[in-house]
Amino acid sequence: MSVLSTKGATIVLGAQWGDEGKGKLSDILCGEAEICARCQGGNNAGHTIVVGDAKYDFHMLPSGLINPNCVALIGNGVVMHVPSFFAELEKIEAKGLNADGRLFVSDRAHLVFDFHQRIDGLKEVELGRGSIGTTGKGIGPTYSSKASRSGLRVHHLYNFEEFSEKFRVMVANKQKRYGQFEYDVEGELQRYKELAERLRPYVVDGIGYIHKAAKQGKKILVEGANALMLDIDFGTYPYVTSSNTGIGGVSTGLGIPPSHIDKVIGVVKAYTTRVGGGPFPTEQLNDIGEYLQSVGHEYGVTTGRKRRCGWLDLVVMKYSDMINGYTSLNLTKLDILDQLETIKIGVNYLLDGKVLESFPADLNVLERIEVEYIEVPGWKEDISKCRKYEDLPVNAQKYVELIEKELGVPVEWIGVGVSRDAMIHKPTQ
Repeated sequence: MSVLSTKGATIVLGAQWGDEGKGKLSDILCGEAEICARCQGGNNAGHTIVVGDAKYDFHMLPSGLINPNCVALIGNGVVMHVPSFFAELEKIEAKGLNADGRLFVSDRAHLVFDFHQRIDGLKEVELGRGSIGTTGKGIGPTYSSKASRSGLRVHHLYNFEEFSEKFRVMVANKQKRYGQFEYDVEGELQRYKELAERLRPYVVDGIGYIHKAAKQGKKILVEGANALMLDIDFGTYPYVTSSNTGIGGVSTGLGIPPSHIDKVIGVVKAYTTRVGGGPFPTEQLNDIGEYLQSVGHEYGVTTGRKRRCGWLDLVVMKYSDMINGYTSLNLTKLDILDQLETIKIGVNYLLDGKVLESFPADLNVLERIEVEYIEVPGWKEDISKCRKYEDLPVNAQKYVELIEKELGVPVEWIGVGVSRDAMIHKPTQ
């Protein structure tokens, strides 16, 4: 049975605050995929894939490169730091992956420059105690340049005189705004003149490419970066990333119309984590939080920062599903809960004793809410060797089925370990 849609694109999206383990599901699905595309974000993302003894960290590159029969596309909605693109490519090729002829970049993708990364740090200093917790990769400043219509895109590299003129103006304007930071403009231009020729074989019209593939009936997998609660419109603003991380970003970031999307799989941890600042109602600043962090190895792939940890938040998940319309879920890291006597799940937010209907926009409201939990018994067994749903302890099955019942969305995939094969497929039909 095919696990990818044959009627339209299959989309994998983070359903919480990121770091849910999207990479492993993408890796499994890419075994069937003919095209694997990224639609937004940049090298601030981090997907870890373990194949046997080999561990691959993907940041900007689509993880479909693991499959030698899959073509990877970086869409127009991605912001791209070209030196990091080649550094990441060299790193995975050194581990035996060959990307020749099957990695492409949209000519409409915006370029991240080193001065954007410099500005990222300066903006965090400006914010002081209100800092967002950015990765410092220059993602936000690049999207700002894009929104202000002063950015440079991949295709600009191939009219280098015009590129050089626009680049000098960009740097001069940033120095007016942030002070005369040191920057070797002419040296950078020379570097990009060389990088442009190196990049040329990878550049395509991404819109035409993805539509031609769809017309040919190819199986298309889109992997989102970050997650819904970090969406610039729908996340816990301003503690968000600078792109649309939800289903809308798939259409704007690749040019795929909604009518060409069939399956939307939301990836959710069996508990909740987030990196950086911002509200986190079910966070556990106690032994449980430390347990989840330690046993779950909760450190960011891109930054190495500790992740904040807490119980599964179904208010977040209901809100996430409202926006993304999940056809099924991938519940990851269920094995991390193996040794807990009891497990809590956040089911409602209470404000002044009244249940809120949805996730609030106002962070001041979030500071005042109380979380209503239900408590369920744990299973106190090692489930890492389970490969069928029926193999799971009864209480683990009940945990999964409670999530399904509360959300009204089937759990199709269940992660029980780090390796590629540590995933249970629970067919939804």
